[in-house]
Amino acid sequence: MVTLKEGDKAPAFASADQDGKKVALSDYKGKKVALYFYPEDDTETCTIQACNLRDNYALLKKEGFVVLGVSPNDEKSHKKFEKKYDLPFTLLVDTEHKIIDKYGVWGEKQMFGNKYMGLHRTTFLIDEKGIIRKIFLKPKSKQHAQEIVKAWKGL
Repeated sequence: MVTLKEGDKAPAFASADQDGKKVALSDYKGKKVALYFYPEDDTETCTIQACNLRDNYALLKKEGFVVLGVSPNDEKSHKKFEKKYDLPFTLLVDTEHKIIDKYGVWGEKQMFGNKYMGLHRTTFLIDEKGIIRKIFLKPKSKQHAQEIVKAWKGL
């Protein structure tokens, strides 16, 4: 589970996005980053969350945020998800769990009494210097963009 804390330096990473382009956290030095981890492309709650971020993308950009989504899905799945829902932000491929493990968001989950390993929906707000300023362990999928902006203003 998440062992990172607010005030920690955000772990560096590099990965391909939905277009096969290499993206690194260091590309966003000097910018605020909303790094959100979600379990799977095109599933109900993940779609609700992504569409909330899409619908409020202008607000997030106005507040100075870059949005990066991360899931264990591959490039083809991310591209399909992006096109289907007209997502305006970057989706990072992490099929090997390199970013997921660095951020500690993989662990035991439970659904209908069954335990299994999976990705815990988590968002990290990273400041312009690469410091984690806020961690949402249970983001509100339907209001996630609003909670990001509200939390940042409260820091």
